[in-house]
Amino acid sequence: MSTIDKDLLKTPMRNPYAPLLQPGRIGQLEIRNRIIMSPMGSNFAENDGTCGERIQAYYEARAKGGAGLLTMGVCSVAFPNGTGEPFQVGVSRDDFIPGLALVAARVHKHGAKIAMQLQHGGKTAALDRAQGRELWVPSIPKMVKNDMMSAITREELATFIGIGPHPVRIRVMDHADIAQMVEYFASAALRAKQAGFDAVELHGAHTYILAGFLSAYSNHRDDEYGGPLENRARLLLDTLRAVKARVGADFPVWIRLDGEELHTPGGITLADAIATARMCEAAGADAISVSAYATLTSGVVFTEAPIPQQPGAYISNAAAIKSALTIPVITAGRIEPEVAAQAISEGQFDFVAMARKMLADPEIPIKLERNRPQDIRPCIYCYACVSEIFVNKRVKCAVNAQTGHEFELPIEPATSPRHVLVVGGGPAGMEAARVAALRGHKVTLVERSDRLGGTLFFAGLAYPENGKLLDYLVEQVKQLPIEVMLSTEASPELIAKLKPDTILVASGARRAAPAIQGAGQRHVWSGDELRRLMTGDRADEVAKAKLNLAERALFKAGGMLRVTDSAEALQSLSKLWMPLGKQVVIIGGGLVGLELAEFLLARGRQVTVLEPGDKAGRELSIVRRWRVLDVVTSHGQLHLKASVREITSQDVIWHDAEGVEQRTPADSVVLAIGAEADDQVSGLLANCGVPVQRIGDCASVNYIEGAMHDGHRAGREV
Repeated sequence: MSTIDKDLLKTPMRNPYAPLLQPGRIGQLEIRNRIIMSPMGSNFAENDGTCGERIQAYYEARAKGGAGLLTMGVCSVAFPNGTGEPFQVGVSRDDFIPGLALVAARVHKHGAKIAMQLQHGGKTAALDRAQGRELWVPSIPKMVKNDMMSAITREELATFIGIGPHPVRIRVMDHADIAQMVEYFASAALRAKQAGFDAVELHGAHTYILAGFLSAYSNHRDDEYGGPLENRARLLLDTLRAVKARVGADFPVWIRLDGEELHTPGGITLADAIATARMCEAAGADAISVSAYATLTSGVVFTEAPIPQQPGAYISNAAAIKSALTIPVITAGRIEPEVAAQAISEGQFDFVAMARKMLADPEIPIKLERNRPQDIRPCIYCYACVSEIFVNKRVKCAVNAQTGHEFELPIEPATSPRHVLVVGGGPAGMEAARVAALRGHKVTLVERSDRLGGTLFFAGLAYPENGKLLDYLVEQVKQLPIEVMLSTEASPELIAKLKPDTILVASGARRAAPAIQGAGQRHVWSGDELRRLMTGDRADEVAKAKLNLAERALFKAGGMLRVTDSAEALQSLSKLWMPLGKQVVIIGGGLVGLELAEFLLARGRQVTVLEPGDKAGRELSIVRRWRVLDVVTSHGQLHLKASVREITSQDVIWHDAEGVEQRTPADSVVLAIGAEADDQVSGLLANCGVPVQRIGDCASVNYIEGAMHDGHRAGREV
């Protein structure tokens, strides 16, 4: 059994992450720490299922970053059958072994171990469905109605996963098919061992074929593979025994199980999971990995399971399962390092599996060893990564431009260090400054306001996860030899004084006032005005124009106390006071409008969002969009194809999709439309005799992801 040294735990430890950093064991496999890279579908293989340079470099980066064990996710045991992604890893033939062996060798070079997760998609093999192959299932699947597709744009629909010209073909597995499935897994496990992998995980969760048999919701068979749990678990247990027989008793094999199936009448319960885990242990499993799934009755359910928004979502289930076993337990589900360290020390589970976090920062383990959590680039839980899978694209990370591009976008020392002036201290500017400084350039960063962050500070108010990215970027800028000049306007005079070799302008977007009658009234706010007031960027001008005397006095007092220096403090303050009335109409249902609506609804406002287009939240990743739309439509009002005619002192007059005039009462109105690239600053500096490049939103409005990626590119190429 994998355990922490109890004597060590009794002594004071200066590093609070020490329980995560202790060696562990799964079966005969020694692992250098308790941090596992969770199995993920990445779409990083080649289109023939082989492992090329992209996926090799991707896993090597995580091994180099200090993870104890990496798990290569959703490796197809019957490729191309049973697949759900166009660039999924195959392990169904011997010719896949050479590429897999290269992955294993590159991981081992850095002292990490690597396991292969073996999978067959069953009813959720979306690529089979799209390409006209049969879906192998235990029983005819139930039809589930949901509203997921209503939020998808036409462009996304054109490449949406599982959509194709062929009719759906279902194959209820007979006994020969079941025997074939067992053989698929056993032979794939042997190939994993031959390729140099250290272990295999059998994917028995997330409605894939083994879980399909386990769940009474999807398994209605009346033979020895259906009915009571012992029968429904038969395929999993037969597969486990066959795999162990093929690879040998000393080769570690474990099972990924759903701790429960949410929103699934008759689905897997925690009691089922505990009983199944016990049967797996008796059949020779070396560990149990705990996850969860939810029947997708709506898009937002996807953020309950398997990709949870709730921190520590599966810890209680993992603890219950561990209490019934003697073998180690692994769990995932948005577990922060400090929470994982505490839970492991308390014996709730043995290993923590990190997925999204490892996309954002491959070096989490090393940084925890150094007790430098402030250096970890945070996941902002925007779901940009997994959303790519839905449209058949390779996974990306909004905050880490190198994810999936490690082989082609290294940060390398500059051959000829120069003086780089970065204008604008938002995410694009800070990321560009960070990367340029890492390459050895002399970097000066000038910012018009008295703090770094730009629109990211305001974005951190609307969605607190964004605030952690701001903290990270500010910390990196402070650590590096970057000269920061706050409260400084970029001007030709400044250029003449600083004498830079090149200028990167990251001054952000501008938001033109829409041509709406009444938009100039005191109770009508532009996004820029709210941002400036809440972040202190020339806030006195806004306060004078928009606030009454009492409100200005309160605001000034807050400013004197430097409340606006802290996003966390502003989060708390905004629950007590905001410069917006009880009834708020937001004009514009894009990223800014929807996240602002989410923020205001949480603070007790009555919110109506008027979106002129036929879809809301286009700029949000698909999964994040599902979540925000659920909040806004459940607790507020959202109207599409809404044409605003006039803003009066008491309401907003608009026409609905049928052209019928509507009036919505409004104490405050926020204009969340009209964002466009801003070339004002770059134009001012264009004739200074120094090359000027626009980056981030002042070049193209692409929000946090665009700013981070463009800033990284500029810092890498300058």
